[in-house]
Amino acid sequence: MRTAYSVSAVRAAEQELMARLPEGALMQRAAAGLAVACAELLGRVYGSRVVLLVGSGDNGGDALYAGARLARRGAGVVAVLLSPERAHAGGLAALRAAGGRVSADPLRDIGRADLVVDGIVGIGGRGGLRPEAARLAGAAREAAIVVAVDLPSGVDADTGEVPGDAVWADATVTFGAYKPGLLIDPARERAGALRLVDIGLRPPATADVEALQHADVAELLPRPAAESDKYRRGVVGVVAGSARYPGAAVLAVAGALRGGAGAVRYVAPAADAVLARFPETLVHTGPPGKAGRVQSWVIGPGLGDESEGLEDVLSADVPVLVDADGLRFLTPDQVRRRAAGTLLTPHAGETAALLGRGREEVEAARLDSVRELAGRYGATVLLKGSTTLVADPAAGVPVRANPTGTGWLATAGSGDVLSGLTGALLAAGLAPRDAGSVGAYLHGLAARHAAGPRGEPIVASEVAGALGAAWENVVS
Repeated sequence: MRTAYSVSAVRAAEQELMARLPEGALMQRAAAGLAVACAELLGRVYGSRVVLLVGSGDNGGDALYAGARLARRGAGVVAVLLSPERAHAGGLAALRAAGGRVSADPLRDIGRADLVVDGIVGIGGRGGLRPEAARLAGAAREAAIVVAVDLPSGVDADTGEVPGDAVWADATVTFGAYKPGLLIDPARERAGALRLVDIGLRPPATADVEALQHADVAELLPRPAAESDKYRRGVVGVVAGSARYPGAAVLAVAGALRGGAGAVRYVAPAADAVLARFPETLVHTGPPGKAGRVQSWVIGPGLGDESEGLEDVLSADVPVLVDADGLRFLTPDQVRRRAAGTLLTPHAGETAALLGRGREEVEAARLDSVRELAGRYGATVLLKGSTTLVADPAAGVPVRANPTGTGWLATAGSGDVLSGLTGALLAAGLAPRDAGSVGAYLHGLAARHAAGPRGEPIVASEVAGALGAAWENVVS
């Protein structure tokens, strides 16, 4: 699992470590790891051209010391000093002693570079890049491989927000611990490939953000035992679809069945469409409370303007997932009085409506938005989008960021598949936070599998069809 910590937590851990180390030792550890990563990206260090974009803080010092190491291996290293009078004195002296130099023509040197190191702003930076730094960062993106030191300059380390111009990196070498901004869009997209360098930090026991990996998902996945029956595997109740949107019902049921449900009870107007695709579905005329035994409910996809069944489902003493149209009729009081778990799965537009703000505000501040919505409703919230986030309503519980998402999931109906899949995981006994995290992870893997190695366009039914391959990929 990748765990990410706030700037304040990282700073505290750094101070504790520096008190036990000789002066400058921590920076040398960071610089050594950065130099190794740069050398691997270059392939051949001797004769390569490296440009360092150097700001005024320790971030710039890391870049300068790493540049000195590369220069000693035969690279031609040039430093562009954005604040010459405030550049790290020790790092600059080390670079010059190793044969590096300060640039007299930054744009020319960047245009000739094989690799550019972004050491402009560290994790304490706030706001976007200043105009000159933005101009140089833009030139670097066009000319060479860009490696960010700790995180791309101009992004917010704690939130993943990008308040102005920021560096686009091909890779980010971060030190001691991941920072939340490296795992959450829009900043995540600018970080490129991530590499964590161990410098001996001891971060707190509880992270701010975490991202599951294959091993974590494999451990959480429910597997049927020899004595399992459909109820032990989990029966999902689905209230989805309408005469206008029958496909939403089909896709939600597909997600539930492909997600390992022992059975699906369907209660809504699109029964004919569902049975035509999945004859194993148990169809009922309703209301949901009289449909029979279920271990979870999924309600909302494709219901249109119909709210019938919502109160019935919310009164059930089983976990409930509310998505899409179901969210429009939901109130915080309805959710807060439930004893069983509730999982809300909005996209940014639905989140904006529930919070009473603009969609662009939610998309710019995804972490704060998902936390606020979870707190307001007292429910687990899965915020769909470029980085799917899962927030628990309890304070101090890390938000989970899904690492498998892909732009190919921006297609009609893919959210319906996710709802059914996650409902199956709820029915199998996973807690809402785990069900949402595992569901998002498998959903992303399935989309990648369906798109193939060349990234071909896909449709939601193909995502549902690829869930088995995603499951196999995790457990194999």
